[in-house]
Amino acid sequence: MIEKDMLREIAISQRRDINEKDTGVKRSLLKEIDLKGSHIIILSGIRRSGKSTLLKQLMKQLDHFYFFDFEDQRMFNFDLMDFEKLNIIFEEEFGKSENYFFDEIQNVEGWERFVRKLHDQGKKVIVTGSNASLLSKELGTKLTGRHLRYETFPFSYDEMLKLLDKKSGKQSFEEYTTRGGFPEFLKDQKQQILQELFNDVITRDVIIRYDLRDAKIITNLAIFLITNIGREFSYNKLKKQFGFGSVNTVISYISYLEDCYLLFTVPKFDYSYKKQLVNPKKVYSIDSGLGRAISVSYSKDAGRILENVVFLQLRRKYKEIFYYKDKWECDFLIKEKEKITQAIQVCYELTQENMEREIRGLREAMNKFKLKQGMIITLCQEDFFGKDIKAIPAWKWMTR
Repeated sequence: MIEKDMLREIAISQRRDINEKDTGVKRSLLKEIDLKGSHIIILSGIRRSGKSTLLKQLMKQLDHFYFFDFEDQRMFNFDLMDFEKLNIIFEEEFGKSENYFFDEIQNVEGWERFVRKLHDQGKKVIVTGSNASLLSKELGTKLTGRHLRYETFPFSYDEMLKLLDKKSGKQSFEEYTTRGGFPEFLKDQKQQILQELFNDVITRDVIIRYDLRDAKIITNLAIFLITNIGREFSYNKLKKQFGFGSVNTVISYISYLEDCYLLFTVPKFDYSYKKQLVNPKKVYSIDSGLGRAISVSYSKDAGRILENVVFLQLRRKYKEIFYYKDKWECDFLIKEKEKITQAIQVCYELTQENMEREIRGLREAMNKFKLKQGMIITLCQEDFFGKDIKAIPAWKWMTR
């Protein structure tokens, strides 16, 4: 519990900071969010990816609003009872408003009860959080059907161009694959920023959140997976490699890393859901710059880094992404409304040695799912292979 005078001081100082700070480059997600709707809006994503900035950009669209940041170090003792005091302070200091913005609200146990109360009163509530599973668990039990979720990612290539005032093309795209998309790092280019971010996520969003004892093993597992982007892995092999007591422990640890958006796993496509669960999966990192900052071996395979960048661009738009593997292999399948709608191959450079393999894998997937068109995303090549397959440079594909 926090004294009312202290709470008032924090609320006033946070509001002052909002008014003084520039909201930066407008995020692409901004135009998708409707503040006039009746649903609670949830913004989830990895730390320092721009959730708070997006929140401020949404606030700028309104004349009256309340705001509070629960990441503030002074908020350590805030509990559920303090919400009512905070509500009184809001009205006393900022007048009446129907709009509530809460940053990193998952830090307060039982927060969803207060948010539900506001929603039942007809208030508009927008919250951010760094843990997808935690938010989903609480929202699923207390706020079913009352919320819309939007995921924030580090800057896309297009957003990076706007931030750094650059033109699209091979040179700026290669810069993007090297730096990644975390806004703070794009400006300062100090690897310590990304290294500290990685440590923050592991410590605060995984080890402390789930009360884990062995910090070293979860850190090593995360680094190993991020270093092996685009490669298949199995829970059984990881169990043996890291000496885990059971496969369930491996599954849990990887789910924690996914929930805090540090990495993503992609299943091999199968019509059987049970087979999808047991088949080897592929792993991708949240950001190429972060991968380089925590592992010296991350940057050795430019092709896999390109594949990771393409995956992230797809993941911004699609929830169900698979890889295909039969006689040949195709990097990505997109599923929409129970149907595979796209097959995409990623190849850093098409050569005489790899061209037949890449086209065969793509065409096999196209035939399997009766797709009329397929795409190969490259670093800078553009071409056609018959009437049904197109090769396109990644920088063109990401800015079209």
